[in-house]
Amino acid sequence: MIRQAKGKTPRRPPPKKPSNNQKDPVGVYCRVRPLGAEDVECCIEVISNTTIQLHAPDGLKANRNGEFKETQYSFKKVFGIKTTQGELFEDVAKPLVEDIIHCKNGLLFTYGVTGSGKTYTMTGSPGQGGLLPRSLDMIFNSIGPYQAKRYVFKPDDKNGMEVQNQVDALLDRQKRDSQTTVPKTPTTRRIDPEFADMISPEEACKADGVDEDSSYSVFVSYIEIYNNYIYDLLEETPIDPIKPKWNGAGTPLRNNTEFIPPQSKILREDQNHNMYVAGCTEVEVKSTEEAFEVFWRGQKKRRIANTQLNRESSRSHSVFIIKLAQAPLDADGDNVLQDKNQVNVSQLCLVDLAGSERTSRTRAEGSRLREAGNINQSLMTLRTCIEVLRENQMCGTNKMVPYRDSKVTHLFKNYFDGEGKVRMVVCVNPKADDYEETLLVMRFAEMTQEVEVARPVDRPICGFAAGRRQRNQAFKEELTRRLEERGGPVDESPTVLNQLLQSFPPLPPCVISGPNDDVTLPRLIEALEKRHKIRHMMIEEYNKTAKMLKSVLQEQDSNLLSKENFIQEQRGKLGEKEKMIQNQKNEIDRLEKKSKMLEYKIDILQKTTNIYEEDKRSLQQELESREQRLQREMSEKRRVETRMQGIVTDAKLKWEKECERRVNAKQLEMQNKLWVKDEKLKQLKAIVTEGKTENRQPQRPSRENDKVPAKRSASPSPVPTGPPVRPLHRRSHSAGGERWVDHKPTTNVDLDTVLQPNIPNAIKVNAPNEKALSKCDKYVLTHQEVASDGEIQTKLIKGEVFKTRGGGQAVQFTDIETLKQENPVASSRKRRSSGTGPDGETMEGDWTDVETRCSVALEMRAGSNLGPGYQHHGYPKRRKP
Repeated sequence: MIRQAKGKTPRRPPPKKPSNNQKDPVGVYCRVRPLGAEDVECCIEVISNTTIQLHAPDGLKANRNGEFKETQYSFKKVFGIKTTQGELFEDVAKPLVEDIIHCKNGLLFTYGVTGSGKTYTMTGSPGQGGLLPRSLDMIFNSIGPYQAKRYVFKPDDKNGMEVQNQVDALLDRQKRDSQTTVPKTPTTRRIDPEFADMISPEEACKADGVDEDSSYSVFVSYIEIYNNYIYDLLEETPIDPIKPKWNGAGTPLRNNTEFIPPQSKILREDQNHNMYVAGCTEVEVKSTEEAFEVFWRGQKKRRIANTQLNRESSRSHSVFIIKLAQAPLDADGDNVLQDKNQVNVSQLCLVDLAGSERTSRTRAEGSRLREAGNINQSLMTLRTCIEVLRENQMCGTNKMVPYRDSKVTHLFKNYFDGEGKVRMVVCVNPKADDYEETLLVMRFAEMTQEVEVARPVDRPICGFAAGRRQRNQAFKEELTRRLEERGGPVDESPTVLNQLLQSFPPLPPCVISGPNDDVTLPRLIEALEKRHKIRHMMIEEYNKTAKMLKSVLQEQDSNLLSKENFIQEQRGKLGEKEKMIQNQKNEIDRLEKKSKMLEYKIDILQKTTNIYEEDKRSLQQELESREQRLQREMSEKRRVETRMQGIVTDAKLKWEKECERRVNAKQLEMQNKLWVKDEKLKQLKAIVTEGKTENRQPQRPSRENDKVPAKRSASPSPVPTGPPVRPLHRRSHSAGGERWVDHKPTTNVDLDTVLQPNIPNAIKVNAPNEKALSKCDKYVLTHQEVASDGEIQTKLIKGEVFKTRGGGQAVQFTDIETLKQENPVASSRKRRSSGTGPDGETMEGDWTDVETRCSVALEMRAGSNLGPGYQHHGYPKRRKP
């Protein structure tokens, strides 16, 4: 034999699981406990059988400035405060119990804040049994007649089961009977009053479709996960009365012989890659009472541990595991088939999670605070695993789910991978103090509903014909009946062989009278030969009957197999139809939820619309009132405008009259000044020309002549006949052959200058006429005016003559030449300075010298009625008011 070197054992490849693409979402239910007597304010309202609504309490709104709003959460079903334990079991746990009987796993856990009713939902109270005792009762009611004897199934300590033969099972039973001190008679057994009458007989129920050709056994285990350590609550700890026991704080316990701290367990993986607690105690139970008694024994041990170690029970997770082992009967239908591969083990895990609450609310300190943090960390890991699973399924990612970060998630990771159904009951307390914790629980529940778990597949069954147990029972009853008919009661006939012997012919006397007795032996031989013939005949008849029976049985088996195949085919079709119906129901539920949500949104929109309508009406009324006020203001404004227009019109007329009066006065004053200047100019002219005229006394013109307009100059005014053309400037056109009209008004003063304007071949006129203009094509006007320095300057205004459409002549001015005379020497001799009038205006005095008198005279001459300067000096320019 070749031995291999020591090393790591190679990992066994996992068995191929049948692929199943069908998935079901995690079923999340909500249960609302009644409000306590000391609680006044409620923060939860049940809207429908699938929806609840959370209201923020008034105190929280005041502290957070009213930021919290009403939120709604939907579940698969909502159970109100009037829901009984039986109704909750029918909808939540009963389908899981039916699955465990049909070789499918299930996980059910309660989740919520401390004091929300998780333990009551799971365990219940006397007369109001919870999910755990009702599940046990339904299992035993369903498999009661088909249970195997104790110790026929035995755990193999590797999360599996093996089948013992009848002898080993009998020895184990005898060993148990010799060790136990409990009386065998159940009537004398004392029942603990704490769990007595948990379920009334009227509420008992059983599953349908239990396989009668299989044998069943139930095993239970009870563990606790505290501070991320696993403890076995059913482990029998040996008691040492001498060695002192110490708790975790380093102090001796109150009673050294009462309690030994449990040892923590580890998690391992079996050959199918399912997680289990290594070394966990699994107790075989045969009734509901016995199973619940085992549970209550573990519960008492948990209470003692909490008391001795000074810890809270609400800060730990409790897991009650129900294992159902089943194996088919052999071909005779009498004993369990001795084949480990044919043993199916299904389990139902009932988990009571620790209370979900903030560390600040626990008021823990020191080690208790660290333990509370570890509990919250395990719940946080559960939430993280759910979030990653949802993200992987919804977004198509392949992130690693952190199952190993906590013992709870690591133990139940197989359920989320498709090893069974997962359901969660969210327990909530409607009191206002738990609002924030309840809000976090609702968010986690809403997220959990979006996670889908693969639907477990049906496990294969053995190929034996169905109804073996029933046929074996019928055969035994028929055999007993026939034996009773032939030989009386069964107790009087010793065996079947004796009855068969009695059917043979009786033997003759076998006593030989002497050596010459030749009658006894031949007679005995003849009787034996007859018996031998009868035996051969019976054997032939038996073989014939056996062959015929065998052929009939084979035919019946073939018919039965064909019928079973047909039934399986029909079941497959029925399953497909049921799946289709279930999908349609799910779709209908989804549409109903959507419809309800839309109806709720429509109600909200309707309320919002009503609010907006009321606002619209109020704004419309306000608008109408403001329009009326605006109309009143507009009418008042028009009235004020009318009044102001009247005032403005009156003021305007008044000021127009005043302005007209002032203008007339100013015109009269200016005419007087102009008359004075004209007189002075005339005197200057007389001095210059040395013409001695008689001194006449100037007369002041009358007011009637003030308004007579002065005669305009004979010079033609420019006619705007078209856009002026400005050719290049030339000094003179006298060298050309054009004919000129030389217009020199009679009012011009002859200046003794060297340069004089001289135009040859020109027609000299004092006033332009049509005859002269028709003969010439050029026109020049000699105009004199006083410059800003007081000297006289001569301007030659030139233009072109052209014919108009009406047959007349028109002049278009094109150029202006200026001749200016300057006197570099100015005499400082003055006769008389100017004075100031009575109104403050500067009045012109007498002439100071000859140059001044000459310039003034020429200016007055140019501004008189005889020259074009009259337009500029005769009437003063009117100022704008």
